[in-house]
Order: sequence, then structure tokens, then C-alpha cells
Amino acid sequence: MRKVRVLCLAMCFVFALTSLAFDDMGKSTTVNGWITDAKCGAKGANAGGEACTKKCVAAGEKMVIVTDGDSKVVAVDNQDALKGHEGHHVAVTGTMGKDSMHVGTVKML
Repeated sequence: MRKVRVLCLAMCFVFALTSLAFDDMGKSTTVNGWITDAKCGAKGANAGGEACTKKCVAAGEKMVIVTDGDSKVVAVDNQDALKGHEGHHVAVTGTMGKDSMHVGTVKML
């Protein structure tokens, strides 16, 4: 009887680990929008905002994504993933957290 309990507990442990591993799968999302800085936000989300965005980022501001359509400002965890795309219109693929996005890939639009 003891062996059966140990076997059942071991199987439950394996199933719990498996469910945690698959929890993050499929949560990747793609957002289309403009790369701008946190100071300007939606005001800098246009083709003419590239110079301002580069200037503000050089001064220490964080880069954000301003989404097309609803102009939602999305913070970015890994700023290095956006380097070279300041002021560009892009499609960003990554995982969304509670307050920010972890960028996986960036594609120019």
C-alpha cells in the first residue's frame, strides 16, 4: 500500500511540473506600433518623431511601444532588443507581463 501512495505522489508531482512547463507556451503576442520614449509617449508615435526619440533615449529615457489603433503605451523589459529601432514603425513579438512586454523579435513595417 505504501508503494502505491509513493507512486501516486510521484505521478502527481510529474503532472504538476508538466502543467507549469506548458503554462507559458502560447502566450507570445505580436504588437504593431511605434517605438518612442516614455517621456513623449503617444505624442512621439509618428514618422516625424524619430529624432526626438533618439535624443530622449540618449538622455536616459526608456523606450516604449505605442500601439496602432488604441495608442496604448507598453513598457519594455529588455531595452536592448529595441536598439536601432528608435522612432520606427514595427511589429514586436514577445511575451506580455502584468506591466510590460519582454521583446523577442522586432520587424520593421
